[in-house]
Amino acid sequence: MSTDVDLAPAAPPTPATPGEDDSLRGRLLVRLERLGSLAVMTGQVFTRAFSPPFSPSAFIYQLEALGVRSLPIALLTATFAGLVISLQFGFFLARFGVQYTVGRVVVLTLFRELSPVLIALTVGARVGSGIAAELGSMTVTEQVDAIRALGADPLRKLVVPRVLACFVLGPALTILADVIGMLAGALVVNAQYGIGFNLFFKGALDVILMSDFLSGVFKGFVFGGIIGIVGCFKGLTVQNGTEGVGRATTETVAITSVTVCLADFFITKLTLSL
Repeated sequence: MSTDVDLAPAAPPTPATPGEDDSLRGRLLVRLERLGSLAVMTGQVFTRAFSPPFSPSAFIYQLEALGVRSLPIALLTATFAGLVISLQFGFFLARFGVQYTVGRVVVLTLFRELSPVLIALTVGARVGSGIAAELGSMTVTEQVDAIRALGADPLRKLVVPRVLACFVLGPALTILADVIGMLAGALVVNAQYGIGFNLFFKGALDVILMSDFLSGVFKGFVFGGIIGIVGCFKGLTVQNGTEGVGRATTETVAITSVTVCLADFFITKLTLSL
């Protein structure tokens, strides 16, 4: 007998009385039930991801669909992030006569914080909403039920490739954002404050540690997983037809954004204590 969790959310429990407390309790129970379903689905995805049969072609397709097509927004985000923080830090450090240290501050800020978070919020909004809309459309048109009726596993066929692709794309795009943001910062401080490229990169290399770089890469890995799992879950639990697909898409963006910020705090706390 299959042990898969039923991804369709249960109807809210009927309150015993029409009072506000009962309605609040019913909504809380529904939220807790969905959270439990999400946790169970996450465990099932990891179980299937590391057990045969594998589908490398589906994984590579999702890498291209989710990652390569997200490169323009990732490049623009990284470029303007590097430009803005370099201008800001250069301006304020000039007040103390130490504007030559701007490379150190910019690189540390990009590597540890800005690159993973901005990529997760911008690219993640596109990727997460796209996954939710695609799977939600398949759910309301009963394509997911058809896959299950044919004896195939919807989680293995639809969810695992997307989640694995998100796990890979998170750190990959974070590293790309680190490089592009650093180059953009070096260009703008050279043009605006006359700080040479050698001085900029020498200052950066003097203070940057491998732990700073790995901290941002690890954040990208975690954020990518959050985006993939939430997007797939919201897509597979869509109700109320096309209206539900739109609601699931907007909820995915909101949930992933809040969860990324929350996870960022705890990961920062963890990495600073190591």
